[in-house]
Amino acid sequence: MPDVLAASDDPVFGLHRVLDDACHATRDVGLDDDALLRMYRELRRLRLLDEKMLLVQRQGRIGFYGEVKGQEATPIATAFALDRDDWIFPGLREGAAMLVRGFPLATYLAQCWGNALDVQKGRQMPSHFSGRAANQVSWSSCIGPQVPQAVGAAMAMRARRAGSIAVGFCGDGATSEPDVHNALTFAARFKAPVVLVCQNNHWAISVPCRAQTAAPTFASKAVAYGIPGVRVDGNDALAVYEVIREAAARARRGDGPTFIESVTYRMGAHSSSDDPTRYRSNDEVAYWAQRDPVERFRRFMAARGLVTEASDAALLEELAAEIQSAIAEAERHGPPNRDGLFEDVYAELPWNLREQRDALRAAEPAKSH
Repeated sequence: MPDVLAASDDPVFGLHRVLDDACHATRDVGLDDDALLRMYRELRRLRLLDEKMLLVQRQGRIGFYGEVKGQEATPIATAFALDRDDWIFPGLREGAAMLVRGFPLATYLAQCWGNALDVQKGRQMPSHFSGRAANQVSWSSCIGPQVPQAVGAAMAMRARRAGSIAVGFCGDGATSEPDVHNALTFAARFKAPVVLVCQNNHWAISVPCRAQTAAPTFASKAVAYGIPGVRVDGNDALAVYEVIREAAARARRGDGPTFIESVTYRMGAHSSSDDPTRYRSNDEVAYWAQRDPVERFRRFMAARGLVTEASDAALLEELAAEIQSAIAEAERHGPPNRDGLFEDVYAELPWNLREQRDALRAAEPAKSH
């Protein structure tokens, strides 16, 4: 077995689980059958979406894509555990949380093209999904800054007495960044209504987590900040749901932040630009493939009588059609309006930018009829 930082026998934090080794739930987490079926659909859709979008990238139709394969449980379960008015500050692999909130799939995917359907107006890099309608803020490719942003937003919510909280995500590599340290220090000191989640997928691109920290686990870092630390099986969607829900309730009560280490694994490449065979073994990937969060949830659902081979086949066919339709819709749009270069910064455009905008409009070729 590979050397992994995922042992359940941590003497302080253990590993919070709901599903046992046979994929049976050891307790009821409060989700009825309809909610479980919705959660399963979201997990399946995200896995299939990644497969389709990687093919699109390999065909040269988009420039970049960051797949989630192996880590689907944390973003999907988090979205189920939060209230609709809560804010999400994702990293690379949590963007699909906004799909759980009903954000249109075609509009979501348009961000990878940066075209006229993209609500970000083509201003952001691919796989930086966000949308005001879903209360989700775009992450930054500079590792870690979304964590203090989440803390700041949480403080603003408290000042407004909104009753909402924020959730900020980072990876194991980001815990070495000053932004994460600053965020944890500030959040702890001022009891910000925030939940901070570290997805420990064992690799900060090519740097293994054991080369990232001397701490026994990432959850143990919470002790130094004076806040609760929780270590959860990130490949167990029910456990993640339970932990996030409890941490969110704690933040809402005014008891301050919680730092959660979600122990998972990136089964695919870091991104479409990465070749993971250069730095990790096939044995390690095979070990974690046996703990695939989507397959574990499928086995749980099957044992509960909610999923059959026939229903699964029908679901995959339905999802494939939905995704193909959304890709076609996203791809058919042209580039964003060039006037967007001058929008969303000033309430009233200054004279010099008005001149530049007018010059750009004058330089546009005449449209044929």
